[in-house]
Amino acid sequence: MADNEVTNNPAAQPAGDRQGQRFGVQRVYIKDSSFEAPDTPNVFKQQYNPQVNFSINNKSTRIDEGLYEVVLRLTADVKQDEKTIFLVEVHQAGIFEVRGIEGDQLEQVLTIACPNVLFPYGREAIDALVTRGSFPALLLAPINFESIYMQAKQQQAQQGAPAAAVTPPDPTAGTGGDSH
Repeated sequence: MADNEVTNNPAAQPAGDRQGQRFGVQRVYIKDSSFEAPDTPNVFKQQYNPQVNFSINNKSTRIDEGLYEVVLRLTADVKQDEKTIFLVEVHQAGIFEVRGIEGDQLEQVLTIACPNVLFPYGREAIDALVTRGSFPALLLAPINFESIYMQAKQQQAQQGAPAAAVTPPDPTAGTGGDSH
């Protein structure tokens, strides 16, 4: 995935603002993943009717001039009758080239644009781990990272302190509840 470059939309910015700005995906990779199914094989003997608790957060780190690593951590804790059926976590990461963008715009690129690139990969990795564990697919709904960012900023302004990781309201819409 090296050297896939996406430039900012020229129609959305005045010519003076967009000169020298670059946004490119250098690499997309899984930094860490885990899958635990502590009650197997007993869990396969019962009706599958899970309750899914999903959380997501991201972290960005400047690794060089104009290069940032963004890590999107996706965690699904799936329980039935208060007992863990499985726990799956993926740290989907990417290296992004971001040049000529600073301040609030840089923060938005790192917390909205980069997670938008990473989420489909992380979602697929979660699904692959779950199905390899012999469970029905865990289909995570699309996430609006811009909305999450705006909510966190609003919360931060109201509290006067940095906002904690925000969990989207219904990220597992479409999760299969098939019996197993």
